[in-house]
Amino acid sequence: MALRATIYKADLNIADTDRHYYDSHALTIARHPSETDERMMVRLLAFGLHAQDGLAFTKGLSETDEPDVWLKDLTGAIDLWIEVGQPDERRILKACGRAQQVVVYCYGGHASSVWWEGVRNKLERARNLRVVHLPSAQTREMAALAERTMVVNINVQDGEAFVSSVKGEVTVVPEVWR
Repeated sequence: MALRATIYKADLNIADTDRHYYDSHALTIARHPSETDERMMVRLLAFGLHAQDGLAFTKGLSETDEPDVWLKDLTGAIDLWIEVGQPDERRILKACGRAQQVVVYCYGGHASSVWWEGVRNKLERARNLRVVHLPSAQTREMAALAERTMVVNINVQDGEAFVSSVKGEVTVVPEVWR
């Protein structure tokens, strides 16, 4: 019998002074059995950093032809494709062909650096790709904030994200690699 996803509920409050975006989102997050709290919270942060009307979580790990988060226009074309982790370069190039903009949020310390050095040259022709590294100490701290029902606040200012909940707070300083 296959394991089922665990459902998390998040009330996400966003104050992004860099983009002048201020809103709240009631989100349902399906956490795949193989997904960690750290990865789920990185997905939530990625959502918060790009939040806008129409942005949605996908089936994620359960569906190989979908990203973790995406934004589609009214015609069904993909405006924004967000991947979390260290995807294969073929997957990234395919996403770059299907979407207006692709953003990869990698995390995991040294493993991310090794991954990026391995795929960097193969992705030179992808003009609509952005790669952002999240420091592993900060993503591990975010994992500690995870609860089945949570209220998360993300305040973005000068490129830094301040993530807080009743369990604590974390300052995340993303590093743009590309």
